[in-house]
Amino acid sequence: MVDNKRTAGDTSTESTSTAQHRSQARNRLVFAVLTISDTRTLETDSSGQLIVERMEAAGHLLLERRIVPDEPIEICSAVGQLCAASKLDVILATGGTGISPRDRTPEAVEPLLDAHLPGFGEMFRVLSYQEIGPATMLSRAFAGRIGSVLIFCLPGSSNAVKLAMDKLLVPELPHLVHHSRG
Repeated sequence: MVDNKRTAGDTSTESTSTAQHRSQARNRLVFAVLTISDTRTLETDSSGQLIVERMEAAGHLLLERRIVPDEPIEICSAVGQLCAASKLDVILATGGTGISPRDRTPEAVEPLLDAHLPGFGEMFRVLSYQEIGPATMLSRAFAGRIGSVLIFCLPGSSNAVKLAMDKLLVPELPHLVHHSRG
């Protein structure tokens, strides 16, 4: 007789399944970077540049990099245009996720989502709390899927981008894209 009961903390089944999915995932993703800012240019956009560097170092291919003002209509338009690119796997957006009146990335992007990935924002804030304490409450970082394209909306700070890229996204994106593609 097989005992199908699992004890608390037993992740052997999930680990095997996750390892299998990771092994089936593509190693080279196509990504776009979208910086939402009224003040940054390509030359001064250190957070966007950091995303490009981390992704390319992991072997991924940059399709496009854009700067868009903190205007919901322009943010929606840029996201829609990028999602229309058939080869795109993921959009990595930076900026506009705080609580100032000009920070409107969540209001612009969330209505476009077919599926939310609440775990990303939750994990990001847990890790961020370890670095900056309760000020992490100011972040409205989030992620989701539009069609088969994943979108991750990160804060504009370089330290926040480093945290998200190094601890969450670079290690897990191929696996996430594998699932988003069905």
